[in-house]
Amino acid sequence: MATKLNKKALAHARKLVKEGKVEHDSRDDWSEHAPSTEQENTFIDKNGFADFAAWHLGLDPDASEGTKGSVSFPFGDFKKVHRCAVVSLESRAAQHDHDDIAAAAKKLLEEIDAD
Repeated sequence: MATKLNKKALAHARKLVKEGKVEHDSRDDWSEHAPSTEQENTFIDKNGFADFAAWHLGLDPDASEGTKGSVSFPFGDFKKVHRCAVVSLESRAAQHDHDDIAAAAKKLLEEIDAD
């Protein structure tokens, strides 16, 4: 089964955008702004995997639940939504035919840009 849209994460992202917790960064900044493996592990240790998953728009039902491989398409740094992450994930989702994730990212970008 293909990666599917994580609706809980999308709701989380929209809530953060409405609260103004957005980094309006440049398109290509995500490689520098993305959390490191160490930061991800620290976040999981402190907050649990469910909170980690809430920062990813993709869920892979075929991957082992509760593993980093079960989530994809991150959109922020565990504090804010990053515009550059949403731009990046929209493009990657479209390239890999994850149409529901790409569409959700496009709508999220519209919400960010309206902010």
